[in-house]
Amino acid sequence: MTESNWDLFFDALGPIVLGAVRGTIPLTVVSFAVGLALALMLALMRLSHRWWLAGLARGYISIVRGTPLLVQLFVIFYGLPSIGILIDPWPSAVVAFSVNVGGYAAEIIRAAILSVPKGQWEAAYMVGMSRHVALRRVILPQAARVSVPPLSNTFISLVKDTSLASLILVTELFRQAQEVAAFSQEFMLLYLEAALVYWVICLGLSAVQTRLETRLDRHVAH
Repeated sequence: MTESNWDLFFDALGPIVLGAVRGTIPLTVVSFAVGLALALMLALMRLSHRWWLAGLARGYISIVRGTPLLVQLFVIFYGLPSIGILIDPWPSAVVAFSVNVGGYAAEIIRAAILSVPKGQWEAAYMVGMSRHVALRRVILPQAARVSVPPLSNTFISLVKDTSLASLILVTELFRQAQEVAAFSQEFMLLYLEAALVYWVICLGLSAVQTRLETRLDRHVAH
């Protein structure tokens, strides 16, 4: 790169990183937390003996996993106003990403619950626990350890998916890069810089995931 390109690169780094700190990271954390709560509810519905609850959850998961995230985002931000429901850009992004995470993470949590040996249920019943108490105190803690690795992958994927929020005018990492690129007309340089920042964030999260998996692996029976 020429000297002027290096100057632009370092000048743009501050706003892009700030966009990550103020936009991308909060959007990821909030959406994942809401989506995880939704996923737990859906997973329990899928495991319910009530056919209509299981059917509702199965339908929700099928729709979410069978449609693009971008379409879901546009339906919420651009589609809902046509029926009188107006949602600002940032809440719209949170809703869309949470709905998407909920659909994918529900199957991860359901599989983790099913992976817990049936003997654990039986042992809980033998000491007088009800199904709900056994689920909360015995089954879910064990399922949580199993589900952490795939849920961590979902979280890392969500970091990258938040770039779609720039399409509904949410100020985040990629939106900042777009604004600088539009002003400087150095699109290749700025988009590669945005990609570099995403990569660094995901590298850091992957390192945390690896350490967490190593610690949890000590407590999972093989």
